[in-house]
This record gives sequence, structure tokens and C-alpha cells, in this order.
Amino acid sequence: MSTEVEVVHAELVRDGEPGPAAAERGPRYLVTQHTMLGPGELPPRADERPPWTDDDFRLSAEDMADLAEPDLAENTIINRDSTTRAFEEWCAAQNPPRVAYPCTTATYTSYGLHLIRRGKAGEYKPDSVGQYMSRIWSWQPVDWRPDPSRFKGRLRAWKKAWVDAGGEVDRAAAVTIEYNLRIIAAMDESTNIGKRDAFLAALAYSNLHREMELADQLVKRVKIHDTGLFVTTAKSKTDQSGKGAGRFIQDREDLQLVRRARAWLAVLNQLGADGPDDPLFRALTVKGDLRKYPESRKRGNRMRPGSLNERLQLVAEQAGVPYIDGKKVTSHSWRAGANTDMAEKGVPLAERNKAGRWADGSHTADTVYDRRHGVGTRDPLNSVPLYGGSAHAAVARARAEDAEG
Repeated sequence: MSTEVEVVHAELVRDGEPGPAAAERGPRYLVTQHTMLGPGELPPRADERPPWTDDDFRLSAEDMADLAEPDLAENTIINRDSTTRAFEEWCAAQNPPRVAYPCTTATYTSYGLHLIRRGKAGEYKPDSVGQYMSRIWSWQPVDWRPDPSRFKGRLRAWKKAWVDAGGEVDRAAAVTIEYNLRIIAAMDESTNIGKRDAFLAALAYSNLHREMELADQLVKRVKIHDTGLFVTTAKSKTDQSGKGAGRFIQDREDLQLVRRARAWLAVLNQLGADGPDDPLFRALTVKGDLRKYPESRKRGNRMRPGSLNERLQLVAEQAGVPYIDGKKVTSHSWRAGANTDMAEKGVPLAERNKAGRWADGSHTADTVYDRRHGVGTRDPLNSVPLYGGSAHAAVARARAEDAEG
């Protein structure tokens, strides 16, 4: 038996050095779907990295303190925290428990299907479930966010079935001008509370305010002129960067914005609360004095948006209109009412978007905030003239001739 031995020619290398095979392969390049190269240009090499050191990844204590400040509106934070807390509790209750942060696509989808099942049992509506799941998705770390596509597919299917079965989205009533004037007329404007509430209702309608915008408004941002008010809204739902939006609101004989603004500012002056950085609207005691808050209160002297909503609901109830067209009056009713009135009179969408601080190109003012009263009882064909208008006489003559014949 003969034994053949294969001789392999090789060379020794030191530990950590690339062998000759690696050298022959040449450099490796990094190419992704986003790579764009010009003529003769090579992609970046895999072994090239920025010269970062440990210091390039460090933030100062001052930076960390700044980042710890909330960057969302207070009511947004409250809603997000309650939603994510419920998600965390559900994850912890599973057997075995699931990780809530960061969660997997399977966990996210399973929780969404859980909420849909509860919705089908009557606990939630499709839009509510969609909002909850959107908050959970946004809360997840950017690089670890789950794929929401399967959940959204099931949500769309449920919403279609829900609508086909007669489901309706809850919308606040529209406090149009006639209802707003009825509500204001029921107030006692000889009192501090009445002066505040009358100006609150007039301004909420005139500037299409969201409740958070009203709660955060400052004295210095409302300039009073003989012919109207110039109101600056520093930050809104569609302007989280705080660029601000200013608008001159002409005074009207019915709303009397100027008179009511001056009356309320005079009250704030008497109470020593009319500094430029003081809140425009303040909580009052039954006697009309300033309500005192603890020093540690997060919002300081500003009213909670929920308190303003409750106040506006109360004045509507006192005027006998807690519901309009079967819909409940809320703080958003004044915003919807002003937009509805303008839409009824043909004000273009672009102008209403600017007045209500909706995003450019948004159709929300038409699809969500146009809530004309009695639409379900009015027949739009009544706007068409009988017999085609000018043709009525010709039709009448023809019928008369037929009758004579």
C-alpha cells in the first residue's frame, strides 16, 4: 500500500496579521440600498471608521438635564403615559410575561388584537384603539419599533365592519355663533367669574382655540386695540416647535371681544395677576378671588386644559344646551362651531386652516370640524328650484293648454 502526502506551501504570519489570502481579496466596501456613487467613485471601505473616542459619545450633566425636560404637550404626555402603563401591565400579566420596552412585533400585534377583541365587545371604538396603538408605537425606541402593518390591517377590517353595522365616531357638538351668544347671554358679567367666562367663550370661538392653547395663553400675547384683538398662539398641536401664529381678530358687535377682553384684564389687574408672563385665564374661587396652588404644582398658576373643558361644559349646561343635535358640548365645540359657520358661508379651506392653525393642505377642517346642524333632517334637493327655476312658467303654460284641450 502506498501513501501519498499532499505538500501545502504556506508562510507563517504573526497573530492578528491578515494572511496572504486576505491580502489577495483586497479591501471590502460597504454598499446599502441608499448608496449613491458618481463616475469612478468607490463606496466607503468597511475598515474605515470615523476617529471617534469615548468623549464623542458623552453628554454633559447640563445636557442630560435639558433632555429630561418634557418635549410634548402636557395632555399628550398624560395620554401617552396612561396608554403605555396599560400596555406594560398587560405584558406583565401574560404567561410567560412579555417585554414591553422594547417590544417585539409579535407582542405589539398581540396586544392590538387584544384591544380589537375588547372593542368588538363594546369597550372601545376603532379610532380609540388606533390612537392607543399609535402612542405605544411612538413610545418604543426608534431603532426597535415594531412593524404595525398586520395590526393595522385587522384594525381597518374591524372599522369597516363596525361602520357597516351602524357604528359612528363620537364628535363634539358645534357651538355655532347663535349657540355661543345664547351661552354668553346666560352669564352674569357683573361678577369676576362671569367676565372671565364671557371672554373665554368669545375668544375660544373667535380664534378657534384648542383647550391646551387657551390654558397656556399668556397676557402678553393678547394685544387689545379699539377695533379688535391681535392674538398670538405660541404653540399648537400642529406647531410643536413653537414658531407661533399671530392673527388679528376684528371686533364684532355680537361677540364684543374688545369690551370683554378689557373687562377681564381689569379683573386680573385688580387681582395683581396681569403681568405679561401671567396666564391669561385663571382659576377663581366662588367669591371671584384667585385660586391658590401649592408651590410645587407643575403647571404653576396655569389652569389645566381639563378644567377649562369642564368650565365650558358647565356654562353650556347653565344656558340649557349641554347637547346640540344630540352631541355633547365640549371645549372643542367652540372650535368646530366657528369652522362650521365659516364653511357654511363659503370661506375657503385654506383660510380656515390658517385661522384654526391646521396644517397647510389639511382637510381636517372639512372632514372632522364641519358639523352643520340639522344636516340629517335637511334635504339638499330643496336647494334646486322647482321645475328648473325659469322653466316653471313654460311648464305651467303647457299644463294649462293640456287642461283646456
